[in-house]
Amino acid sequence: MTDILMPRLSDTMEEGVISSWQKQPGDEVAVGDVIVDIETDKAVMEYEAYEAGVLEKILVAEGETAAIGAPIAVLATAGGASPAPAAPEPASAPVPEPVAQAPAASAPAPVAVAPRSGNGTRPPSSPLARRLARDHGIDIATLNGSGPGGRIVRADIESAIRSGAPAPAAAPAPAPTAPAASPVKAQAAEDPDVEAVPLNRFRKVAARRLTESKREAPHFYLNREVDAEPLLSFRAQLNQALAPAKVSVNDLIVKASATALREHPAVNVSYTEENLLFHKRVHVGIAVAVEDGLLVPVIKDTDRKGVSEIGQEIRELAGKARDGKLTLPEMSGGTFSVSNLGMFGVDSFAAVINPPEAAILAVGAIRDEPVVRDGQVVPGKRLALTLSVDHRATDGATAARFLDRLATLLENPLLIVA
Repeated sequence: MTDILMPRLSDTMEEGVISSWQKQPGDEVAVGDVIVDIETDKAVMEYEAYEAGVLEKILVAEGETAAIGAPIAVLATAGGASPAPAAPEPASAPVPEPVAQAPAASAPAPVAVAPRSGNGTRPPSSPLARRLARDHGIDIATLNGSGPGGRIVRADIESAIRSGAPAPAAAPAPAPTAPAASPVKAQAAEDPDVEAVPLNRFRKVAARRLTESKREAPHFYLNREVDAEPLLSFRAQLNQALAPAKVSVNDLIVKASATALREHPAVNVSYTEENLLFHKRVHVGIAVAVEDGLLVPVIKDTDRKGVSEIGQEIRELAGKARDGKLTLPEMSGGTFSVSNLGMFGVDSFAAVINPPEAAILAVGAIRDEPVVRDGQVVPGKRLALTLSVDHRATDGATAARFLDRLATLLENPLLIVA
């Protein structure tokens, strides 16, 4: 017998939520089979079997949380008996309630599964759809899927949220024993014009990490405006030459940032209490807004890749981020980040550093502004950049030289691809 333990699937993960069991008690398990989908603080990830056997028992039901290292299931390995688990089953183990996990009566469920409906069937659904349903109190078993084969997808959950689909029935809550609610919570409870929406895992983790970043890393900020006309002109030439492929302004900014980091390694660092870590490779994280908050997929070896390759990779990773399909390697190892809000019309802003990185570049919108050229006021294009820097890791002059080089690259974009 082998206990299947909640794995650490993220560098910031402290606990995980069982999104869906891909195997049921009595199912055979081969090495490499996906046993369970686990929701971490960053994404929903598949957990594969490292040993072959038969799934003996599920200890943590779908929708329930377990700490890292806690048993979530029991696997009867080949040739092993089926004694009771060594430790008593936790009180949170499955019980006969709507969220409990019962043994499958037929063939293994599809790759993506959802909570059982009242008639014992299991509608197929995506991990993202299940997470949205759980966050908004939607009984996924009552919905009809619009995806292939009736699969329930994100659009179905969003439609149910808009239409006010009923939440699953729940037992009456016991009388509260916690301290009195804060004034804000009290207002939400008493004011019909205020809706209290519980924080999901992404928001909670983002709040904790960003608070730690602002509290522990002494930020300072450098602002720089650049002439964006050469950048726009160069992008147009590239897109004409690369058609039908397209390169965005952000792709060029990411590539220019990586080039500047390679030339200024004192910014491509991380601070620890004992050491200053100089990263020999440049891995740029790209902030992507998703429904549950913010994810930062990482372009590895950004300085060694062409602009079109970077653009293609950004689009692929951004799509996976929005679908909740990013893997841990795709979100790990960043040495610098770029956050671009220009597409939302934001002129300029200051971003919070993504630890353990030492800096993040905030990119605003390209604006039409009058500029002075050769003593004449003429129409121009301006782009605002704000560099947030951890003062423990680097100083103002070093960061200023990096930002100056970045501005030079953007105003002379041929240097980006040279």
